[in-house]
Amino acid sequence: MASDRLRRILAALSDGGDDWSSARLCGACPAMLSVSGSGIMLMSGDLPGGSLCTTDQRSELIEDVQYTLGEGPCVDAHQQGRVVAEPDLADPVSRRWPGFSPPVLEAGVRAVFGFPLAVGRARLGALNLYRDEAGPLTADQHADALVLADVIARWVLEAQAGAPFGAVAEELEVSADFHFAVHNAAGIVSVQEDVSVTEALIRLRAHAFSNDRPINDVAQGIIARTLRLS
Repeated sequence: MASDRLRRILAALSDGGDDWSSARLCGACPAMLSVSGSGIMLMSGDLPGGSLCTTDQRSELIEDVQYTLGEGPCVDAHQQGRVVAEPDLADPVSRRWPGFSPPVLEAGVRAVFGFPLAVGRARLGALNLYRDEAGPLTADQHADALVLADVIARWVLEAQAGAPFGAVAEELEVSADFHFAVHNAAGIVSVQEDVSVTEALIRLRAHAFSNDRPINDVAQGIIARTLRLS
């Protein structure tokens, strides 16, 4: 049964040709899983590293909010190594994302699901699914999403394997937003404040959230030397 499911999913993904891309993988998820949209978030350690791809404005918002706050379904799925589901953000069983939930709810997102991307001990990030109506995934949808997450994780590893050491594979950069300006700004803050780059990134996120500013705007201000965190 599992092999039949995998063959069906691989056949659907290959329908447009053999040259896969992150955009194709993201774009196939909504129709295949009967959800409203999807995104793929890559992680750096236990912190969001950036969005590999998104399908629409809502999924882009979901990824951006998670990147800025360091909380949400993808972050939890990656850190905990398990599927994280919230079938009704408006009436959650556990109020675990105080910063993430309000803005995505306001945008019309009602349910979110995070599926970890991992191959063996290599943890890469998470596949994010959302619905504009509340409700859980069916058993078949859940099983298909697990297979898709595994396929995506293996594709990411294979793509990155051909890249030069220390560089991101071209295939992964096509539709991605890795927030390079934010990482540059974190390096500057790290030197200015004599803290680790990880701590600097946390401070950047905290400043963006507390001032209700996009984290990229904050980063550009630091790079241009018009803003300095205290």
